[in-house]
Amino acid sequence: MTSQPLSGRRKQAARNDELILEAARAVFTADPGAPIAAVAERAGVGISALYRRYSSKEELLRKLCFDGLQLYIKSAHDGLAIDDPWDGLAEFLRGVVVYDTNALTIALAGTFQPTEELYHASVQANELTIQLFDRAQQAGVIRSDIIVDDLAALFEQLSSIKFGDDERSAQLRLRYLALALDSLKAPGTIPLPGPPPSREEIEQRWVYKG
Repeated sequence: MTSQPLSGRRKQAARNDELILEAARAVFTADPGAPIAAVAERAGVGISALYRRYSSKEELLRKLCFDGLQLYIKSAHDGLAIDDPWDGLAEFLRGVVVYDTNALTIALAGTFQPTEELYHASVQANELTIQLFDRAQQAGVIRSDIIVDDLAALFEQLSSIKFGDDERSAQLRLRYLALALDSLKAPGTIPLPGPPPSREEIEQRWVYKG
């Protein structure tokens, strides 16, 4: 069964939605407190067109985070599809960095009330990450003195790299991911100072502060 082509009006609405989401990612990554009008201005659409698609800023923020989680989950599935535990973990890490889901999710942490849909997606993302990490650790290919929650801090560090334009930033993030991957390999040569982040420390940032 072939899908029917979109009418001119529906095609424009779909294009507007794409522009709105792209603009929202840029605006709210830079300033989570920015007004929704800033998104409409950057997207080049009227505020009424934006509100027809998203009734509030919170709804737009939830959509952005859900889309980010779906890309994270896709990266995890891509990694698990690779039989070699180390190659699978590395593919997962590269996918998350390339999709750059963390820059936005960290910026938005605690700024809106999560929905059940977001909660379940977050649980799935965490379970898949644990599966990838445990597989690598059981194979003895990743150093034994790190835990899965160390990966959250690593993603945050890499997403903070911003030099020049988006293309240059993406290139540098992959450069430093390559360095990080080398340091994650077993057995590790330098003892790690201090304890890793706890699950409570990570989850506390997502507590809604509104």
